[in-house]
Amino acid sequence: MSRKVVITCALTGGADSVSKSPAVPVTPEQIANSAIEAANAGAAVVHIHVRDPETGKASMEQGLYTEVVERIRGNGADMVINLTTGPGARFVPGPDDPQVPGEGTTLAAPAVRMRHIEALKPELCSLDVATMSFGEQVFMNVPAHLREMADRAKATNVKPELEVFDVGHIELAKALIAQGHVAAPPLFQLCLGISYGAPANPETMLHMRNALPEGATWSAFGISRQQFPMAAQTVLLGGHVRVGLEDNLYLGPGELAPGNGALVERAVGIVEILGASVASPAEAREIFGLVH
Repeated sequence: MSRKVVITCALTGGADSVSKSPAVPVTPEQIANSAIEAANAGAAVVHIHVRDPETGKASMEQGLYTEVVERIRGNGADMVINLTTGPGARFVPGPDDPQVPGEGTTLAAPAVRMRHIEALKPELCSLDVATMSFGEQVFMNVPAHLREMADRAKATNVKPELEVFDVGHIELAKALIAQGHVAAPPLFQLCLGISYGAPANPETMLHMRNALPEGATWSAFGISRQQFPMAAQTVLLGGHVRVGLEDNLYLGPGELAPGNGALVERAVGIVEILGASVASPAEAREIFGLVH
């Protein structure tokens, strides 16, 4: 039998991409419909951010998450819901006093960043095990906050997907596992090509895969033009695949993707041409350890 590969679709993210592509979903209805489109195309998992329907900017509004999840669940489509906990971690030093948060800072307490997880109880939530320069901002996830967020996920019976952007982040994730904050076997997401994290190339992916703890399940993605090359590399190295408009807006040079479904269809083709097969949502739950 061919190996089963789970495809995750990251639907919208929070970056300023709405102005760059009309396909990026913004409203809860658009995000939910895009999730269903991605699932119908072959994605077993959908990774969800929400946006302010008026501005298109990233949002932490719990009511928006609730509407998206209720629309998906009400449709009856089978998919694993993965809600982000990334918003609330941005810090911008003030121009006159770097100790004073500047415009763009979104720092929020772990309880605030986890409230939609505790309320909606998705099967998965992301946990960004990373403090790093994110363009001109700092993406700040200190160990104490990560411990509390992981504990809150564990108490809610939600599995964290450990998002790592460089090798040192894997070492911090290992500490969270060893300390009992994250249950084994862990699920990792290798995030490649984001400035200023690990670059999206085969050597880096192999190095990060080899640094994972024994028994870990892992997925990976590259952003922008590296989305599909990294998807292929992931399949070859034994991992699972993430695509979607959060990470990449294009099907090819100068060709905007018409929606998340088209990106998932391309990923399905990559998986199958490399001799693997696409996992169903039920199979994804088994592979990711979500069946209790």
